[in-house]
Amino acid sequence: MAFMPYVPPEQLMKDRSEYAQKGIARGKSVVGIEYADGILFLAENPSATLHKISEIYDRIAFAGVGKYSEFEDLRIAGIRLADLRGYAYGREDVTARDLANAYSQSLSTIFTQQMKPYEVEILVGEVGEEPGGNEIYRVKFDGSITDEHGSVAMGGKADALAARLREVYAEGWDLATAVREGVRALSAVEEREIPPRDIEAAVLDRTLRGRRKFRRLTDQEIASILS
Repeated sequence: MAFMPYVPPEQLMKDRSEYAQKGIARGKSVVGIEYADGILFLAENPSATLHKISEIYDRIAFAGVGKYSEFEDLRIAGIRLADLRGYAYGREDVTARDLANAYSQSLSTIFTQQMKPYEVEILVGEVGEEPGGNEIYRVKFDGSITDEHGSVAMGGKADALAARLREVYAEGWDLATAVREGVRALSAVEEREIPPRDIEAAVLDRTLRGRRKFRRLTDQEIASILS
């Protein structure tokens, strides 16, 4: 008979947590910042095609850090869930809270039942009709979920980045100020200057016409703001 050593459950959970955290720490950080007209998502990402920030539904966006293939699976699953709910009920019934709860349940199941946990953290944001109606949810690798306000950071240096943003953040920033302060925080934590071409940025802008509120910032826009 094969010998199966006994591992206490608390030790197993601790080992899985450390494994996931190490994987996440190897990735570049992502920040979310509320500004006057919506929510800004900002990340260091040298790739022009492998996006960390994406649209999920009309007023909802997704950002991920960690292992790309794993948070890409989560992004696609979120789009499918949103489309099904919107088709079966109504577009207004698709909310960031429901998607974040679904992600939380999936990641919790993976963390507790599979041999290898997902090495990811994700943000799900929804822009409201008014500034006070924005919603930002952070979901960690073990399924724990938090409701964030103002600014949020995730990734390997999330604590230092979040502290830096809390020092400077003020309600009512315009988009240019939010971009500049977000990039400054990322550069300060990384202890090097991040060139504009390596910045990925997108917004959920409530002032955009039509149902869809997601828009990517071009390299030219980012360079112009930072100059």
